[in-house]
Amino acid sequence: MNVPAFITPNSLTIARLVLIPFGAIALFMNGGTDYNWQIISWWIFFILGLTDIVDGKLARSRQQITELGKFLDPVADKAMVGTAMVCLSILDRMPWWITIVILAREIGITLFRLAIVKRGVIPANKGGKIKATFQGFGTGFYVLPLSPSLYWFRDGFMYIAIALTIVTGAYYVRSAYKPQS
Repeated sequence: MNVPAFITPNSLTIARLVLIPFGAIALFMNGGTDYNWQIISWWIFFILGLTDIVDGKLARSRQQITELGKFLDPVADKAMVGTAMVCLSILDRMPWWITIVILAREIGITLFRLAIVKRGVIPANKGGKIKATFQGFGTGFYVLPLSPSLYWFRDGFMYIAIALTIVTGAYYVRSAYKPQS
């Protein structure tokens, strides 16, 4: 991966957190119904999603995995998806119940992580990464100005994301209380 040495995985994660509001602003431009601004917002969130992939690969390839990164990366994921979901619900483009279910789990797990941080950070697992992927793409399908004929696909994708969100949340809590071997 040809990323300049001065760019660290944690700096990418922090940049992602700082840039999230720009995706939200684009969503609300011209009342949230402007096709071009919806596409711009989608691209912003897409690029932020790519930085999530890059920072993880960079951390592993450079052996720069840190406790801060293990904590901040999932927080940035939640902030990105959560911001987009709240904006979409405010604009009546995503049902509030979807936003509430997913954010309740994400906030709950984040608070749980803070409560058990002395026991050590539980790193992201494969299920959590799959969940984050479905949440990201599912939310992205709501950001995009899709034809109503594709709503079934968008909604189906999001229902899978909701199921994964609940299952991985339960798994995360269970794994935190698993006896250490």
